[in-house]
Amino acid sequence: MHRAIYLDHHATTPLAPEARAAMLPFLDEEYGNPSSTGHELGRRAARALEEAREVVASAVGARRGEVIFTSGATESDNLAILGAARALRGRGDHVVTCATEHRAVLDACAQLEREGFRVTVLPVESNGVLDLERLERAIDDHTVLVSLMHGNNEIGVLHDLAGAAERCHRRGALLHSDATQALGRLPLDLQALGVDLLSITAHKAYGPKGVGALVARGGFEALQLAPLFHGGGQEGRVRPGTQNTIGIAGFAAACALIPSRLAPDAARAQRQSREFLARLRAVAADLVVHGDLERRLPGNLNLRFPGLAARALMERLPELALSAGAACHSGSAHPSHVLAALGLDAEQARCAVRIGFGRTTTDDDVERAAASFERALRELRPRATRA
Repeated sequence: MHRAIYLDHHATTPLAPEARAAMLPFLDEEYGNPSSTGHELGRRAARALEEAREVVASAVGARRGEVIFTSGATESDNLAILGAARALRGRGDHVVTCATEHRAVLDACAQLEREGFRVTVLPVESNGVLDLERLERAIDDHTVLVSLMHGNNEIGVLHDLAGAAERCHRRGALLHSDATQALGRLPLDLQALGVDLLSITAHKAYGPKGVGALVARGGFEALQLAPLFHGGGQEGRVRPGTQNTIGIAGFAAACALIPSRLAPDAARAQRQSREFLARLRAVAADLVVHGDLERRLPGNLNLRFPGLAARALMERLPELALSAGAACHSGSAHPSHVLAALGLDAEQARCAVRIGFGRTTTDDDVERAAASFERALRELRPRATRA
C-alpha cells in the first residue's frame, strides 16, 4: 500500500531526524533543570539552553539576548501584543492589526478592547495584500503597537514588513509580526525587516510541537513587556517557568538546518505547486486561487472549485492529508475569517481547500496527488471538467 500523501505543511511539519536526535539525550541522561546550576547536570542543561538560544537567534538574524523561549507562537503572539500594549499604556491606547491575522493575534487584540484599548482592524485587498497607505492613515499619535503577520497561514500572502516598519516607526509605534509560517520557508532577518517583536514556533519548521520563541529587536530590557505569567525568573523574567529543554534542543536542531535547506526547499516547493496547479487547471478551468500568486509563501495553495464543497471533495481524497481552510478551524462550522476578508461569502469559503507542499513532498507525491484530484473532480463535477 502507498503511504498517505502529506499536503498540510502549513498546519505542522514532520519532525526532522536531526531534531529528534538532538532531543533524545534530554529525555534520558541530560535531565537537569537549567535553573539548578549548583551541580553539573544543571550547568550542562543551562549551557545547552544558551547554545540553543544562539542557534535560534541566528535563524532570524538576531542576537542571543533578543530571544526568549515560549510554548509556541500562540503564546508568543499573546505575550507580544498584550505585554507590549499594557506596558505602553501610558503612551497610548491604540493598536492596529489586519483582518487576515491568525486568531491568536485577533483574539489577543479583542482582549485589549475589553481592557479599554482602541483596536483598528484593517481590511485587505481582494488578493489578500494590505495597502500600506491605509496602514499609515490608521496609525495616530496614540498608536503603541501594530501587529502584521509575515506569511498568511491560509492563503500564503506576504506582507511588506519593511515598508510597514518604516511607517510604524515614523509615528513611534512598535511593529510585531507573527512569522510562524515564514521560519524555514523565507529568509528572516530581524534587522532588515525592522520588526520590533517577532513570533516563531518550532513545529512549522520541522521541529517539535510545544516550543516557540519571541524575539525582540534590541532585547527585552528596553521594552519592559508586561509578563503573562508570574513566578520564577526564567527567560529574563518575561516568561517564567522551567524551560522545555527537550523541545528547545529540537527547535535549535531544526533551526540549524535552515541555512542549508531553505533555498532548495523553497525552490522545490515553488516548482511543485506550479506543476500541481497547472494539472488541476487542465481539468477545472474555473478553479480559483485565493491570494496573490506572486507575493506568497513557497508551496502554498488555497483553491476553490466553485459549487464543490471542500468536505465533499476531501471525502473522495482519503489518501491525501490536506485542510479545508486553516487547520485551526477545520472542525468549525464557521467559514474562514481570512477568506471572508477577501470578499468570499460563506458558501464560497466552504469550497476552499488549503494545500501545503514541504520538505518531505516528493515529485511522486505531487503526481499521485494531482491524479487523485483529477479523478475526484471528474466524478464530482463531470460537466465542469474537461478532458
